[in-house]
Amino acid sequence: MTKTLLNCWHPVAYARDVPADAPFGTKLLDEHLVIWRTSDGSAHAMQDLCIHRGTALSLGWLADDCLVCPYHGWRYDESGACVLIPQTANPNIPAKARTIKYRCQERYGLIWVALEEPIYPLPEIPELENGLWKIVNTGPFEWGSDASRQVENFTDFGHFPWVHPGLLGDVDRPVVPDHTVETRGHVLHYTVVRPEAPNSDDFPVFANEEVVRPERRSRYELHLPYTIVLRLGWGGEKGMVYFFASQPISDNKCRGFCIIGRNYDLDQPDSVLQEFENTIFNQDRRIVESQRPEQVPFDLADELHLKFDAVAVSYRRAMQKFK
Repeated sequence: MTKTLLNCWHPVAYARDVPADAPFGTKLLDEHLVIWRTSDGSAHAMQDLCIHRGTALSLGWLADDCLVCPYHGWRYDESGACVLIPQTANPNIPAKARTIKYRCQERYGLIWVALEEPIYPLPEIPELENGLWKIVNTGPFEWGSDASRQVENFTDFGHFPWVHPGLLGDVDRPVVPDHTVETRGHVLHYTVVRPEAPNSDDFPVFANEEVVRPERRSRYELHLPYTIVLRLGWGGEKGMVYFFASQPISDNKCRGFCIIGRNYDLDQPDSVLQEFENTIFNQDRRIVESQRPEQVPFDLADELHLKFDAVAVSYRRAMQKFK
């Protein structure tokens, strides 16, 4: 376990999947978590473990703003302290009777958890909060790989023609445009401008219907370790933002959350974008799950890199601090 990963915000669930009346179990960096809400709607994250007999608290229920263990009915409040032991009339509850509470926040329709004091804030994405853009949640996408592989795949331009022909790339135009990566603090910045084929008939999701050979401008922010903000434009007022964050469940398992905002086609059913991303992520999944090792090798000598791999090289160099 690396110290720095513990000090980062990670997504653990879509907010919609954590109800007001039941706990939600998940896993982050090999730690089992329980996410639940108090009556004011606030989300809380704790170790999914009752101190009494090691039962998963996520199997329990909520009562009086407490999380109830399903085995013996012990109650834990939002601080993680046990406040009721039904089996004894002794009002003095042992100080050890508690579970670990973690830092938790809800933003962009996601529940975020940091296992220790976070060193980086979440990125600012006004398009997802100003109420003017249509927001669509896609996935989540669970893969048998490390989160680093899922993130690096999202930033890889060279695979578009071969893995996503007709959707994101064209095999007749495989050359990756020149681009430069600038690392500022914990964020990698880079922009790619390239011609693009018109929308496919099955997935009319991009704002390029009026031009035969539109030009797409993709502006990326890669926030270490596993979060990406991608803004797309076609030279006009129409814009699109992709917010992608990968949950590092374990060394060989991750879950990606992809939230999309756009200021056009506001009446289009969410299912169009959701089915498009399901197609894209499934095409990627079979490739990435075949990669060895499951985690990106951050030592640059371990794999071959060419000029068009500038993002991967910069990402691997920056991620060496997370080893």
